[in-house]
Amino acid sequence: MPLVFFMSPADPMMLETLAAINRPRGQGGLVADHMVYRYSANRTDDGLTGEEGTFNMCTFWLVEALTRAGQADPSRLLEATFVFEKMLGRANHLGLYSEETCLGGEALGNFPQAFTHMGLISAAFNLDRALG
Repeated sequence: MPLVFFMSPADPMMLETLAAINRPRGQGGLVADHMVYRYSANRTDDGLTGEEGTFNMCTFWLVEALTRAGQADPSRLLEATFVFEKMLGRANHLGLYSEETCLGGEALGNFPQAFTHMGLISAAFNLDRALG
């Protein structure tokens, strides 16, 4: 919501949303190893076989939301930087990303994924601007 200016990144409800997303998966959160799942596949029957990977674009959205929340709380800007740098290390040897990444690091889904790269560019631009 802060990415489209629907809600302030420092709004208490948005900060609670970020906290909920960042909870461990076993506690209802969507993050594992600093990567974001798009939904709780272990709590929802999506009708698909196989294991759902983390959704790379969602991880870059989290970076951007944390970056914007960092305007009011600098610790969130540090967290955004950490998650962003961790994601940079998950690209392949050409710097490209797939749609999803499994916890073992393998690329899953569409490759290369344009939406993921759009999320990367937006997160990089906004994080750079916030860091000055």
